[in-house]
Amino acid sequence: MDVDSFVARHDAEWQRLDELARRRRLTGADADELVALYRQVATHLSLVQTRAPDPQLIARLSPLLARGRAAAVGTPRLRGWSALARGIVVDFPVTVYRTWRWSASVALASISVSAAIMLWLRAHPERVHRVLPSNEVHQLVERDFRDYYSEHPAQAFAAQVWTNNARVAALSLFLGITLVGTVYVLWQNTVNVGLVGGVMLGAGKGTVLFGLLLPHGMLELTAIFVACGVGLRTGWAWVAPGMRPRSDALAEAGRMAGVAALGLAGVLLVSGLIEAFVTPSGLTTAARIGIGAAAEVAFLTYVVVLGRRGVRAGATGDLPAEESAATLPVA
Repeated sequence: MDVDSFVARHDAEWQRLDELARRRRLTGADADELVALYRQVATHLSLVQTRAPDPQLIARLSPLLARGRAAAVGTPRLRGWSALARGIVVDFPVTVYRTWRWSASVALASISVSAAIMLWLRAHPERVHRVLPSNEVHQLVERDFRDYYSEHPAQAFAAQVWTNNARVAALSLFLGITLVGTVYVLWQNTVNVGLVGGVMLGAGKGTVLFGLLLPHGMLELTAIFVACGVGLRTGWAWVAPGMRPRSDALAEAGRMAGVAALGLAGVLLVSGLIEAFVTPSGLTTAARIGIGAAAEVAFLTYVVVLGRRGVRAGATGDLPAEESAATLPVA
């Protein structure tokens, strides 16, 4: 088959199908023409694939046919606020719910290591000076740890905290493809929490430590653990893809990581607001921790209830099948 002649003969039909498929409203005659053209272009694509598999022509006809099909059968496409609402109510909680084993394992490992470092440094406070000079230890215990949460205006501090935590979460998510990158980010965070906690406990400042750390730290660390869990699952997708090709497994995991990144930005915004406005406030320690615990319980309830409901309804957190299956043909 002469591809150039084939294109010249049918180009007008393809352009007409593209025009009709992009219209928001169709008359009865236009709808009939759309269906007829869709069938013709489906035949054209089949001929090209079997007789003259030209990559450029296939790349042109495949999305054209997809648009025609969507316009003909009325495939729903969420846009704007509808897409945002679905992301909040379905896609994000389903993504987090489907990766809960990874996130829970990360949380258990990180909390265990941080707690071990804290307890060891409390039992051996002289070892702290091998890591930090004595003057820095004294400054941290007596001033820096407490002043950190109130030395800047709350609005600016909230933005700073949100930006920093979002960066850590993004690194945890997208370095997951390497596996080692996510583990390294998690290890740094775990050691820092353990070191600061050990210094404060060794100085007898446990009340100050947990009174300032827990209000925002519960939700903040949960978000980081989720990011690490999703990131590690992304990396594991190409290590153990199951019965699917590695490219397919990795593509699905990567799209879910993108959903998680957007959702966690919102979660970290809430934890940043708590850290900026609640942690340094004049409320009692019990009240501040209670607010943090309420935010943590609300997030976990949101994920479990909506995530489980979405999974049972068949949601995966990924793109719809007709969109995720779209590929670019190559020679």
